[in-house]
Amino acid sequence: MEIVKNYIDGKSRFSRSNNYLALYEPATGQIYGEVIDSDNHDIEDAIVAAENAFPKWSGLPLKERANFLKKIAERMQTKLDDLANFESRDTGKPISLARSLDIPRAIENFKFFAEYAEKFEWESRIDSDKSLNNILRNPLGVVCCISPWNLPLYLFTWKVAPALVTGNTVIAKPSEVTPYTAYKLGQICSEIGLPKGVLNIINGHGSSVGNNLIKHKKIKAISFTGGTSTGKKIFQNSSESFKKLSLEMGGKNPAIIFEDCNYNLMLDTVIKSSFTNQGQVCLCSSRLIIESSIYEKFKYDFCEKISEIIIDDPEKEETQFSAISSKDHFNKINSYINLAIKDRGKIIIGGNKIKLPGRCEKGWFIEPTVIEGLSQRSRVKQEEIFGPVVTVEPFKSEKDAIDIANETKYGLSATIWTRDLQKSERISKNIQAGVLWVNCWMLRDLRTPFGGMKNSGLGREGGDEALRFFTEQKNICMPI
Repeated sequence: MEIVKNYIDGKSRFSRSNNYLALYEPATGQIYGEVIDSDNHDIEDAIVAAENAFPKWSGLPLKERANFLKKIAERMQTKLDDLANFESRDTGKPISLARSLDIPRAIENFKFFAEYAEKFEWESRIDSDKSLNNILRNPLGVVCCISPWNLPLYLFTWKVAPALVTGNTVIAKPSEVTPYTAYKLGQICSEIGLPKGVLNIINGHGSSVGNNLIKHKKIKAISFTGGTSTGKKIFQNSSESFKKLSLEMGGKNPAIIFEDCNYNLMLDTVIKSSFTNQGQVCLCSSRLIIESSIYEKFKYDFCEKISEIIIDDPEKEETQFSAISSKDHFNKINSYINLAIKDRGKIIIGGNKIKLPGRCEKGWFIEPTVIEGLSQRSRVKQEEIFGPVVTVEPFKSEKDAIDIANETKYGLSATIWTRDLQKSERISKNIQAGVLWVNCWMLRDLRTPFGGMKNSGLGREGGDEALRFFTEQKNICMPI
């Protein structure tokens, strides 16, 4: 049995609690190890380590901090295949996806922020005939980064990298469902000589460990990615200490498809935007809104494409679609499929549990599922399922498409498919979402702001936004 330990003050450590949580491989449904369920003693140890490390770390020249990030990226690159195997085992995602997307992006996060921070405006001047104003940006101190289970190392490093390069010391909590690659990252940090206490990784239940971190008075900021219900609790439980908050939460993302789109490109891309990582990506398209003139054709072609998806063991190179990341989430997705039937929706394709032979016979697999005929009030259309379930419906006019797209409490992302760029501009201005893709999906420039509107988020990540979040402005004013 493998044991995932905490990483505190530069060392892998057991918890004083002596409590553990089981780790499952989603593809087999079997336990492969245990992860520490930390207690308050572990949190205090991490806080002390981070506080002690802060003066020296924040006092290093920016270039030296950036060099540590580059060394981490270089060492991760040498371990890319191992990290991809661990990520695939933890999450159930195809090994090809972990190797081509998750781990390369995690590496790029360290590279990007190491280089971008050196171009950032850390100091500026505003002068007048009465005063000289020197505006500085300083690190906050000890900050907390909380990442989700669906893209474990990808999103863990997306938070940790900017927090470190800006001079903060970090207490990071990965999901207790998929903690293994964060554990390996801690080992990498030791190998490259990252100073002790600069990064501390605490494992355990979000409801206990995460909540105690959020409430801790010595933590100056929380950067969180996860479900909206958890984000609301973080907002409420951190209010007394006035921490800085960055909350990247759920989505119920529309894809608006016009008849004048590049049809073949759209079809190939919407398959990916609907079912990548078994639909367990906050940016996945879960509501497909199709112009009525091509609605029937789209349904037929979309379902034909879905039937060609290779669903199999994530260890196989050819696998395109694999296991759901936990049994609880597997059950949740199935409950929404049953609800769709109860709400008189029509399942066009999918809707069933999958039983694979051999190694994966007890794994948590669900068919890619497409549903039509649901009312806008159905919970299946309104709530984030976060799985391989999409709804389809026709629209008649631009206004109709906009109204349907906006009829949800979420506002993370949307995609628009049309060759008419003026039309895309009109639609984009009226869609309530923080990220809009026109004739593409998941095309990301890491310099751009990322985040959602409404119940999808608070604040923005990426580029300048991340570096601003992890720093505080100070104005030094002198008279002339």
